[in-house]
Amino acid sequence: MHDIVLISDRRVTSIGVQENGEPLVDVRGVLAVDGTLADPDGAYTAAREGLPDDAHAYLREGVVARLVDAQRALPPGYRLLVVEGYRPPALQQRIFDDYTEELRAAFPHMSAAELRAAASRYVSPIEVAPHTAGAAVDLTLVTEDGGPLDMGTRVNATPEESDGACYTSAAGISTEARDHRKILAAALEAAGLVNYPTEWWHWSYGDRYWSHTTNAPAALYGPLPLPSR
Repeated sequence: MHDIVLISDRRVTSIGVQENGEPLVDVRGVLAVDGTLADPDGAYTAAREGLPDDAHAYLREGVVARLVDAQRALPPGYRLLVVEGYRPPALQQRIFDDYTEELRAAFPHMSAAELRAAASRYVSPIEVAPHTAGAAVDLTLVTEDGGPLDMGTRVNATPEESDGACYTSAAGISTEARDHRKILAAALEAAGLVNYPTEWWHWSYGDRYWSHTTNAPAALYGPLPLPSR
């Protein structure tokens, strides 16, 4: 675990962006989208922030195409379930700040730099966040009829909550969960996406972390505003 490059690392944040101009497109109707972010009234996190309730369902056109390829590559009986995609910058900043404050309360001895590094295991700093570029997707694997599968933790489990089981290569998960993670990874990697290794559910294409992982000269996607409706 100690050799993981965090998204806040200078080796990632120093990478430039050569924006290719691909639009954000709605994932719904192309892939299954989950309601995990919905509250009891059916409003999503984005809606509670004053944003359209489908804000989480957007991704860059090229990312969606690769997810379709990944779904086709899955073994019979499995399919992808998208939990979250695009995240507006203001919402990303709020999530990062809130989690940093949780860590500050739990670990008051941490310096500002240590808090930033610890927070970036779970939430990307705004200046490098792939969700704000529509480049990252949080997703899981389900059965063909939408039934849940053992993935080791819930989507969005923090390192503290899961005792590190949210890390993609975590040792303390069941054999079944490990097999499911391998199936998910095989399909997504073959389609060109990369995983953020502290979150088994977080995959991206075209962002700075993808560029770092694949040795691409630059990221393809930078932050975007929410599409007008």
